[in-house]
Amino acid sequence: MRGTIPLAVGLIVCAVFEIVVAYADDSATPINQSFIYKKTKQADLEIVVHYPPGWKQADKRPGIVFFFGGGWTGGRIQQFEPQAIHLASRGMVAARADYRVKSRHGVTPKECVEDAKSAVRWLRQNAVKLGIDPDQIVAAGGSAGGHIAACTALTEGLDAEGENTGVSSRPNALVLFNPVLRFNGIPQLMERIGNDETLGKAISPTLHLAKDSPPTLIFFGTADRLAVMGDEFVQKSKELGHRAELFTADGQPHSFFNRPPWLEKTTQRVDEFLVSIGYLESKRAEDL
Repeated sequence: MRGTIPLAVGLIVCAVFEIVVAYADDSATPINQSFIYKKTKQADLEIVVHYPPGWKQADKRPGIVFFFGGGWTGGRIQQFEPQAIHLASRGMVAARADYRVKSRHGVTPKECVEDAKSAVRWLRQNAVKLGIDPDQIVAAGGSAGGHIAACTALTEGLDAEGENTGVSSRPNALVLFNPVLRFNGIPQLMERIGNDETLGKAISPTLHLAKDSPPTLIFFGTADRLAVMGDEFVQKSKELGHRAELFTADGQPHSFFNRPPWLEKTTQRVDEFLVSIGYLESKRAEDL
């Protein structure tokens, strides 16, 4: 883990982005930058990018973007900061993206999915500036954030008007913390989208799994009522020949991964998964 981040020392406003840059005391390498990745009628949406030690713009590093949880109603961009800092320390470019939610912007899960797709597309579109390999981008998130991350990989359409759809919004891997993986057939969830059956099917990731879907790691506590969604997803993946791994925490409820010791355990499991797909190097013996 890095030490305390100094105050931002620069503010740059250009035609497309508002950027705040924080630098380490002893290096010209930025620790993080804050960009506006999307402008909507309700708000400008921020994405905070954490850079690894020794980062250079000419790099082609794996990237990951996290989406916070909050039932598509609330939540804050700060949620996955520990995980982002850890993965940046391991060599990735790690981002945390804001998106519109009901309490602040009056939107439905449909717009949340749209914003998540915009965030993945923005990372890929700006891969050269960010030192990211556009073919090694991970979408991650918790609960509703896990749902919209899954939708970026598995749901067709729902792209923001005017975006360059020639740039794919589909990530190359998924890391999902107690995600909602199905709307269709779940009355409490369908109510959130006005019982729109077409939309409900469209934003039910499990329904759209295919053999070539991105490799996926899923976390659930066994006491979480949503855990059956993870079981269903993994079973369908197995039938299709798709790679999906399920980490279960015995007796743990929803959002267990936010607190010790599960924060550390789940972060380590994410690390191992990313090593297994070639996005991180194995840790040296002296680092273990």
